[in-house]
Amino acid sequence: MKSSAVIRRHQRIRTWALSAGMVLGMVAATFGPQLAHAAAPAKASKAVIKGAAAEKPLVLAAADDVQMQAADRVLLGRYECEFGRRITVDRNDAHPGYVNLALDRQSWVMKPVQSATGAIRLEDVRGQALLVQILTKSMVLDTKSGKRLVDACVHEVQRKAEADLASQPPRPSIFDAR
Repeated sequence: MKSSAVIRRHQRIRTWALSAGMVLGMVAATFGPQLAHAAAPAKASKAVIKGAAAEKPLVLAAADDVQMQAADRVLLGRYECEFGRRITVDRNDAHPGYVNLALDRQSWVMKPVQSATGAIRLEDVRGQALLVQILTKSMVLDTKSGKRLVDACVHEVQRKAEADLASQPPRPSIFDAR
């Protein structure tokens, strides 16, 4: 009799230990990556460590006619973006046919490129960022990580185009039943 009571007690302890281990494992899997990320020290970028003056001066190729035409189509000025963020696009005075893009404390020299779809791409000359400008909005992408830095950026011209599109009657779709 005593041996069966001891066996049941060992089974309950083993079951409790396995259950506790599973719960602790789930908690660690849920919060572990967040805690590890929070504990990791923030790394300063090379530009911050060395200072802005330590960057190499830009040597850019002269803009050709196609690039100049694309640069004329770039919407210059301030864009209002999602979450109250803003970007600013201005002409680059030192390099005709190029523009400057500023987001928060970051800035890039961008080369305008016209795509076959009519969208304007502003490609960072150092290959770090990309601004895509379409009829009704723009977005800035980090080309290294493939993530959006900011989205839903709207220039006043794009805001007007969106309002004009909204005021037009809907066009029939090829998917509408006949």
